[in-house]
Amino acid sequence: MVCVGTTSRFATWRSVCRLPGRRYLGGVIAAGLALSLAGCQGPGDAAQKAGGAREFPEADRPVSPGGLAAFSTEVERDSMNEAEVVMNLAEIEPGMTVADIGAGAGYYTIRLAQRVGSKGRVLAEDIDATVIRELGLRVERERLANVSIKQGTSDDPSLPENSFDRIFLVHMYHEVAEPYAFLWNLRPALRQGGKVIVVDVDRASDAHGLPPELLFCEFAALGFRLSEFVRKAELQGYYAQFEAVGGRPGPAEIVPCRLSGETGQK
Repeated sequence: MVCVGTTSRFATWRSVCRLPGRRYLGGVIAAGLALSLAGCQGPGDAAQKAGGAREFPEADRPVSPGGLAAFSTEVERDSMNEAEVVMNLAEIEPGMTVADIGAGAGYYTIRLAQRVGSKGRVLAEDIDATVIRELGLRVERERLANVSIKQGTSDDPSLPENSFDRIFLVHMYHEVAEPYAFLWNLRPALRQGGKVIVVDVDRASDAHGLPPELLFCEFAALGFRLSEFVRKAELQGYYAQFEAVGGRPGPAEIVPCRLSGETGQK
């Protein structure tokens, strides 16, 4: 069992030890393209979509296999002071409840657990069963009693509602093949005043990045407002922070983002 430090408040977080794993998939898009909202869905076979995503618009960006197991080594990232910069921007404080989605080897999970302290909570999630098992062993080895671990799916992180002050998507959102279903399912997990934190690189998503304009557009389609955006050398990319505003649109009400201009993929 790799679920660590589970409390009654998080009893709805299901065990992940025996669940099959899959990797997020990413799309391809050229940086700097103009973006617009349009009512038509992008190309694709709806029958191949994850069951829970079939009622949602399809992302207008081709999907390519996930690949990078890690953005960089932890030593290299710490040498740039990456985690401290991100956690300071996100105003992470002791006692907060935070989700680290696409946690991988746990670079942010470990550091968030230290920052929120014994009165805070961290949920680490990935969709790869092997990654989850390895992360569970690391959490146990480092005796992090304030961390719980679970497995999500490519279209639904299955987070408990009204539970998180911050949800982190670090170098992983570009690999989400069903962004509209994913964000729709993620949104209710935020507490009042909660924020979604995205860290990524401004480059094509087949190169493990995402142009900011596309990021902004996809989040806006689900009723998220951009509250902060900065580029920093320490991140080797950008930091974007979103807040949920207004009501959550129904799946049929979501207006998907469409690309304009030549992409080389049409």
